[in-house]
Order: sequence, then C-alpha cells, then structure tokens
Amino acid sequence: MPELPEVETVRKGLQQFMEGQSIGKVEVFTSKLRWKLPESFEKNLSNQTITTIARRGKYLILEVSNGHCLIVHLGMTGSFAIFSTNGFPKYDNSRKDKHDHVVFHLGNGTVIAYNDPRKFGMMDLIPESKLSIYPPLKTLGVEPLGNGFDEKYLKYHLDRRSSPVKNFLLDQKVIAGIGNIYASEALWRAGISPRRKANRISQKKAGLLVTAIRDVLNDAIKSGGSTLRNYRSVAGNLGYFQHQFRVYDQEGEPCSNENCDGQINRIVQTGRSTFYCPSCQK
Repeated sequence: MPELPEVETVRKGLQQFMEGQSIGKVEVFTSKLRWKLPESFEKNLSNQTITTIARRGKYLILEVSNGHCLIVHLGMTGSFAIFSTNGFPKYDNSRKDKHDHVVFHLGNGTVIAYNDPRKFGMMDLIPESKLSIYPPLKTLGVEPLGNGFDEKYLKYHLDRRSSPVKNFLLDQKVIAGIGNIYASEALWRAGISPRRKANRISQKKAGLLVTAIRDVLNDAIKSGGSTLRNYRSVAGNLGYFQHQFRVYDQEGEPCSNENCDGQINRIVQTGRSTFYCPSCQK
C-alpha cells in the first residue's frame, strides 16, 4: 500500500495538472470503490475549479470552488493517469481501461483517470466545513514532516506504549503516513531494534528516530517513492527509492552500515514483515 512518500509524489503530480483548473465534467463508471461513491459526486464536481490539492497522512484532499473537498485514498492498487496534454497520450473513451473507474475532464482538455484494479481505494465528497470532523481524518496523528513532530512529541507518546517500537510507528493515530517500509528503514538509520519496547527508548534515541524518520521520508519523496507491485506516479513513472533500501526486503544481505558486519534478518510482527540488523540495531 502506498505510504506517505508515494502519496506525496502523486499529490505533486496532480497539483501540476489539476490545481487552478476547472472540471468540465466527471465520468463515473462504478458505483462503489471500497465504499459507495456519494450520489451527488458528479453534480458537485462538474463545472467547478480545483483550488488546492493537499495531503493528510495517506489521504489526498482536493478542495473545489463550491466549498466541497474530494477525499481520495489510493488503497493498494489505485493510481491516476494523465491524458491529452503535452507529452502524454490522448484519452480515448472508446478504448477506456476496464479499471478506469472515475475520469475527470478538465476545461483545458487534460483528462485525469483514476484506475484501481482491486477497488480498494476510496473517494468521498464532503463540505469543507466538515473536514476537521471527517472520521478517517480526525483521528490521524501528527504529520512526520510537519513542525509538530519533534523529539518531545515522540518521547511523550513512546513512554505511554509497551508495544514494540515498530508496531508503535505504524499507529496512524500517533504519526500519520508511516507504513511498513519506512518504519523498518527509519529504525535501521536510528540504530533501534524493531523489537525494543517503545517505552524503553531513551531521550537520545528518540531524537535520532525523529531525524531518521524525516530523512528517510524526504529521501523517498526525492526518489519518487518506492515501487512495489502497482505503484506509479501520475506520469506513469516508477519510483526508485527501493534501490536505496538498506533493510527492507534485504533478508540475508550483509548490513550496509560501514561499522557493522551483521546480516539483515526478517521477522513477522503483527502479520507484517520486519527487516533489521540484529548486530547494530539494539
């Protein structure tokens, strides 16, 4: 499932093509993705201007000129594709991909198609005034790249958890947007074992973990995210941060820490693979 860097890469791509543009019409080819689409979906988006495209955790938020917000989650296989603009193919409605479920026709001729083979993504349309109380968003924790995420915040929440720190990092109610890949990578950078209990992390290590989380997310965004299975950017490009993985999916490989002669191990925590070096992560 796309994590924060992948969603941020998609946000930047959509911003380039959609922000400030009017929506001529919206075509909907399914009544349900993960959940049913609102009945007013097409009506409330057609002939409106997209004013802002933001991100909250793993959610995209497109604000439109009539005071509504389009909320999007890509799920496991959701993606956007660009058509009918310079350097991109022209959209042919007669040869539409069977997994193109929602198609936006912009006033400047650009077409944006939302494609989702497994239909695990979601789209919802709500008044902007209800954004702060929208259930999937109101429980999200701090943004790890925002000013609210610092050593003090992290240590406060670590001290109140006895679960393994890897599981703690995946709790979206504490930190929004971190998933399985970047939790493993950040813990390696900080030299912290994923097995260590959250409330046994020192103040110094908490500071190192904040830096590691910020650095690994920023590095991944610069690389266009990580391509595992289905993820592509809106331009159809594959992310390439997976070529910079130090532990994730590196089971059996030597640790790349120059001061370590250990080997990367794989364990399972709450049903998910965790990769780490038991020699230098304590």
